[in-house]
Amino acid sequence: MEDSRIIELYFKRSETAVKESQDKYGKYCGVIANNILHSGEDAEECVNDTWFKAWNIIPPHKPPKLDAFFGKLTRNLAIDRFRRSRSGKRGNGEIALCLEELAECVGKEETFTDTISLRDALDRFLEELTPQARELFILRYWYMFSLKETAKRCNVSEGAAKMSLCRTRAALREFLEKEGFEI
Repeated sequence: MEDSRIIELYFKRSETAVKESQDKYGKYCGVIANNILHSGEDAEECVNDTWFKAWNIIPPHKPPKLDAFFGKLTRNLAIDRFRRSRSGKRGNGEIALCLEELAECVGKEETFTDTISLRDALDRFLEELTPQARELFILRYWYMFSLKETAKRCNVSEGAAKMSLCRTRAALREFLEKEGFEI
């Protein structure tokens, strides 16, 4: 079913919208949640929470890209679940490692406006990267793949992936400082 039709169903408050969303984007959202949570049951619950949250957001919000919208909802819900389940256990697993790697160059935004500004700056930064550097960055820090899986998907060695990500984080830090963000 077309995305525009699914959105129409949400606006009509038809429960078919959730079924169609699950059919079309369930596996996609499941991969995102599982990469973060590494638990089939937790990932499944997170995906179900995605449909519930989407039901509450649409309407009034009308997402321009439904796949990105569902992916972002799933990712944020999975990260929140990960943090809740591992509070006080910093350093465990890939998610904590990814978040620690990014923390040194992103800093902490304080307000909604800061979050929007950071998102827009990050979009501009990613556009400037080479396709391979952008793919490595997105696989590692958006989809939260392990370094090994990220390297494998980009057909590079783990060492090359690690070095590229290190350089990209340094460039991101420099870019954000030039943009006026406190790091």
